[in-house]
Amino acid sequence: MTRPKIIATDLDGTIIPFDGHISQRTIETFTKAHDLGIHIFFITGRPPRWMNEVREAFSFGTGVCGNGAVIYDFHKNEILEEWLISVEDLNKATQALRASMPSAVFAVENHDGFHREQKYLARWDLGIDDAGSAQIEEHFDQPAMKFLVRSVNHELSSDEMLEIAQKELKGIATATHSNSSESLLEISAIGVSKGETLAKLAQRLNISAADVITFGDNPNDISMLEWSGRSYAMATAHPAAQAAAKSIAPECNDDGVAQVLEKLLIADA
Repeated sequence: MTRPKIIATDLDGTIIPFDGHISQRTIETFTKAHDLGIHIFFITGRPPRWMNEVREAFSFGTGVCGNGAVIYDFHKNEILEEWLISVEDLNKATQALRASMPSAVFAVENHDGFHREQKYLARWDLGIDDAGSAQIEEHFDQPAMKFLVRSVNHELSSDEMLEIAQKELKGIATATHSNSSESLLEISAIGVSKGETLAKLAQRLNISAADVITFGDNPNDISMLEWSGRSYAMATAHPAAQAAAKSIAPECNDDGVAQVLEKLLIADA
């Protein structure tokens, strides 16, 4: 029950409720942790441009975006460090997935923003790249933070897509997903994950995994849930995330992360 030295949390479905906003209880709990000298990392699949809500809620903390691809100072709107998918590996990944997943359509997030194929239906990026491209390769003129794959008409589930991609992209890129119902894969550079980047950050602070607590709810959180000494999957989390975590937190709509932290923050340092 000792106080952690690092708190690392996912956002959506973890501290941001479904169809909701970060609660005052969660803001107050994280503020107390920060005031106690605990390092706070908001580790998400979101790109940096989706961090406005976090900026408005917290005057502290560091963002890790794109499932570990980018360390982001969301207060200064500045990318501090990044690990991108090379153009060569973007092409290899596209070829492998077109061959193994006929229903696949693609989008990419790079320094120019979000770009999609015409058949890729954007859920959260409506109004961006309305025209789309015939083929995503038109936007492979630079490395990418994140490569996105959808299955048209939900022919394959996110879990089915992930099983295929982990086999086909071995040695090329890292595949995961953050939503079971979206038929959507999120692909990063080889070796890039939330857990890998969190481990780098902790090492730089000379903090061991034993002094880190993590929270998450989906397969893209598994690497950090497994790595940290203490980890919690949400009560509504994907079964694979729950299997990877050491403990289960109450659901996000009940401020589950805040509930866990409130008890830990009164513990001895």
